[in-house]
Amino acid sequence: MATTTEGQAVLTLKNVDVFYGKIHAVKRVSMHVRAGEIVALLGGNGAGKTTLLCTISGLNRPASGALAFGERDITRLGAEKIVQAGISHVPEGRLVFGPMSVEDNLALGAFIRRGFNDRAKAEAVRADIETMYVMFPVLRERRKQMAGTLSGGEQQMLAIARALMARPKLLLLDEPSMGLAPTITKEIFRHIVALRETFGLTVLLVEQNARSALKIADRGYVLETGRIILDGRADELLANKEVQRAYLGRDHDR
Repeated sequence: MATTTEGQAVLTLKNVDVFYGKIHAVKRVSMHVRAGEIVALLGGNGAGKTTLLCTISGLNRPASGALAFGERDITRLGAEKIVQAGISHVPEGRLVFGPMSVEDNLALGAFIRRGFNDRAKAEAVRADIETMYVMFPVLRERRKQMAGTLSGGEQQMLAIARALMARPKLLLLDEPSMGLAPTITKEIFRHIVALRETFGLTVLLVEQNARSALKIADRGYVLETGRIILDGRADELLANKEVQRAYLGRDHDR
C-alpha cells in the first residue's frame, strides 16, 4: 500500500446528486482526492461508481451539488473542457477504437491538446507516443496492429496510454481489471502505481476487485446505492469487517 500524501485537494465533490430520469443514482456525495494520491472507489454493481466517474468527467450533469478541480468550478463543464482542464477518463470496457491502429489510437488521445502550433504539436505527440511505448512495451510491438485485435490486457494498456496522451493531472480509471485474468490484472495494477511514480499523477480508481485496489491505494470510499457509507485509509478499509464481508471475500488475488 502507498503512503498517504498530504497534498492539497485536486478534486472536491460537495453534496452531488445525479439522476437518470426518476432514478436517484448518486445521493449527496461529498469526497475529495488530494494531489498525488491513489484513491479507490469501491462498491457493488449498481452502486453508482461509474455514474460518479462520468459526472466528474462531464459526461453526466449533476442535478445539484458542486465539483471543483483545484480552485476551478467544473460543475457545469462539458467533457471536452474537462479534458482540457486536466482530467482524463479511462471508461469501463476500455472502448478503444477497434478499426484504428494502436499508434492512431494514441495520437487521437492527444487531439484535445491546445497551445501548440502544428509542428510543435506533432513533435510533442511523437515524443509522448514514444514515452507510452517505453511504459507499455507491448504497444510498441503492436503499434501497427488494429486495436480491436489486441488481447483484453493489451487493450486496457492502450486505453490508459491513450488517456495519458492528453497529459492529465488526474486520471479516472473505471474497472481496469474487468474481464482480465489474475496475472494480467496484477500487471495492470503495477502500471497504475508506476503512473503515480513516473508522472506524478493523481488517480481515482473504480474497482470491484477491492483487495487489489486497496493494496495500491492511499485511501478509499465505499459507495452503496448511491451513497458513501464508509471512507478511510486503505489499510483501515482492508481491516474493516464490513468491507471484508461485503467486498473482499470474492477477490481472487489473496
